[in-house]
Amino acid sequence: MSAVTQGPSAAAGALTGLARALVQQGRLRPDRAEALARKATQSNTLFVDELAGIAETIGLSGNAIARFAAETFGHPLFDLAAIDVDQLPKDTIDKKLVTSLRVLALRKRGNRLAVGVSDPTNYQALDQIKFQTQLALDIIVVEHDKLVRLIEATTQSASQSLERLIDDDVSFEDLLAESPEKEEESGSADVDDAPVVRFLQKLLLDAIGDGASDLHFEPYEKFYRIRFRVDGILREVAQPPLAIRERLVTRIKVISRLDISEKRVPQDGRMKLALTGQRAIDFRVSTLPTLYGEKIVMRILDPAQAKMGIESLGYEPDQREALVNAIQRPYGMVLVTGPTGSGKTVSLYTCLNMLNQPGVNISTAEDPAEIQLAGVNQVNVNDKAGLTFANAMRAFLRQDPDIIMVGEIRDLETADIAIKAAQTGHMVMSTLHTNDAPSTLTRMANMGVPSFNIASSVILITAQRLARRLCTCKQPAELPPEALLAAGFAEADLDGSWQPFRPVGCDRCKGSGYKGRVGIYEVMPISEEIQRLILRNASSMDIAAQGKREGVRFLRMSGLWKVRQGVTSVDEVLGCTND
Repeated sequence: MSAVTQGPSAAAGALTGLARALVQQGRLRPDRAEALARKATQSNTLFVDELAGIAETIGLSGNAIARFAAETFGHPLFDLAAIDVDQLPKDTIDKKLVTSLRVLALRKRGNRLAVGVSDPTNYQALDQIKFQTQLALDIIVVEHDKLVRLIEATTQSASQSLERLIDDDVSFEDLLAESPEKEEESGSADVDDAPVVRFLQKLLLDAIGDGASDLHFEPYEKFYRIRFRVDGILREVAQPPLAIRERLVTRIKVISRLDISEKRVPQDGRMKLALTGQRAIDFRVSTLPTLYGEKIVMRILDPAQAKMGIESLGYEPDQREALVNAIQRPYGMVLVTGPTGSGKTVSLYTCLNMLNQPGVNISTAEDPAEIQLAGVNQVNVNDKAGLTFANAMRAFLRQDPDIIMVGEIRDLETADIAIKAAQTGHMVMSTLHTNDAPSTLTRMANMGVPSFNIASSVILITAQRLARRLCTCKQPAELPPEALLAAGFAEADLDGSWQPFRPVGCDRCKGSGYKGRVGIYEVMPISEEIQRLILRNASSMDIAAQGKREGVRFLRMSGLWKVRQGVTSVDEVLGCTND
């Protein structure tokens, strides 16, 4: 008996770590353990990789090995099936180390990093991670097969080498397919390029996962660049080989139903990416000929944004109440203003979604329709075909509408028809490109709209901006009172009841300190006094002064209120609003 006991111990003396422990506990024969260790050394893999390959044949499941390692070496055991991949720290550990050492970052708090490993005795790997991250490690044991699958899923990125994809003959379903007609178009050898399809699909999924609003495909003389706009800031995500430029452009044009032979003039189209059976994301596609090829910008249009509810947009309670009261009136005009990319479309569609009831007839004229809403009659204007905003509006008035939404009031003809519709029992909503609510009224007057028509039809104007939202890694900012007063705070605001915060940067926000965006709004109902000012052709400054007396919070003050709430930073508000 003693000889049998001594055999494994003696054999285990030549082994280390997990292999030694398995032999000592009688879970693995010494000769098999030595063979696995030798094979791992020769093939430059890990012992646990080789062990996982024969685990079932020797009666050891992946779960059994993980439990043994956790109990033997005193580390917690965690099931990776319960992990939220989106919450994993990103770019904390170099991807090459993650793949080669089988170590995955699970959580980061302060200067400590929790890492998932299937072999907690791989001390050389842990030392490398500790040196690379300069963080203290908390070891968590996980099942090897689940760890490998999760590592493969998290380390695959859009910037993966196209050469590797080209060599991969694995077939896959083209999720970008939208209709049989498109499948016929994409059937030619020129565009049915599986590696390019895969690359583009991965890019689109990465963009959606990162919360991007736009994708930019930009050709230059020496390189090809792809960038995402996330929270209003462009960042580069990939530089694929120049050789795939034309194939990538062709693929995008095919699925967007654009003319692949036309490269001399800009084109506009749209496409759809089906994520699940219930959810699909639309993309608005624009091409532009440049010196070194066609630049393509794809804007992500998520219909779910319009259904999130007005509470999620960032309106303060009094602003939200004023807007809801205005859109629920039987007639009048509500205008949403702001620069391109300020969220006007989402605000309008959120209002339309609230009003979209079986007993209401809603028609919209857009260029183009960005978000598709069931139950809303949406029309794309087509100037070349003669379907302008004004012509669409005239047609709407013969279609018994209750609510009309015009994508943008660009000229006097459209403004005139919209105002007449608002005066004859219809609710009209539209957008204008102006800096604030008061200047919208003077802009309409400058277009040639009579002041009495403006005063009798416009019932509310809301101007808006999008400010970046502070990430959860934010920290208190020590700002002197002089700086806060210069930003626009009043003396009474500096009562010590609130604390400004500053961005810091973490894995979740990719070091920017901001994650997501929030709306800053200026909601100005048109009161009787403001109507009188309009009739007297008062300046925008006079109208703004009256609005302030009536309690309207203009953009800067609304932004500073978000600072008091800890939602954004003083610098962000100063950057996106005027005094």
